[in-house]
Amino acid sequence: MGDLREPLRELIDCGLPQALEVMGERWSFMILRASFNGLKHFEEFLTELGIARNILSNRLAKLVEHGILKREPCADDRRKIEYRLTEKGFDLLPAMVALRQWGQKYGSDFVNEDPVLVDERDRLPVGPVSMLAHDGRILSHQDLWLTKREDLGKRADGTVATAGDALGTGDIVDIEAAKKRAAG
Repeated sequence: MGDLREPLRELIDCGLPQALEVMGERWSFMILRASFNGLKHFEEFLTELGIARNILSNRLAKLVEHGILKREPCADDRRKIEYRLTEKGFDLLPAMVALRQWGQKYGSDFVNEDPVLVDERDRLPVGPVSMLAHDGRILSHQDLWLTKREDLGKRADGTVATAGDALGTGDIVDIEAAKKRAAG
C-alpha cells in the first residue's frame, strides 16, 4: 500500500482503535443489530438477546455515552426510556452489513439467513459492501495506497487529480462511463 506505513503503535491518531474502543466487543454489535431491527426498550434487548442485565446496562450506557444511541422518554409512558439510534449510530450500518456479509462468506458453515437483507425498491439481496474511489470506482486491496495529507491528489506520474462530486445515498454510478474515463 505504498511507501508509507501507518504508525501501528500510535493509538490516538487512528480511527480504528477509536472505533474499537466503543464497538470492539460482541454485545455492543448485537445491541446495535437489535436497534437496527427496531428494538428500543431495555426489556426487549434483555429478552431478545439473552444478555445479562448488568452487561446490557453497561453496554447501553457506553453506546449512549459515545453518541451511538440516545435515551428518550417513551411517548406513551414517560416513565419508560427508549434507546434510539443517532446519526452516528446509523453511520455504523455499512460496517455492520460488511461484517455480516463476511460472516456469511467465511463462517464455519454456509449461512443461509432468513430473512434476507434486500433493497427496498427491488427486493433483491444487497450487493457486497465495497470500498469506492471518489469517482465511484470499486476498489480492491491492490488499489489502496497510503500518502501524506499534503500529497493528496498527486499522482505517481506527476499530474494532479481533483475530486469530483461526492456520491450520495441513492446515486447510481455509470460504470461504463467510469471505465472510459479511466482508459482515456
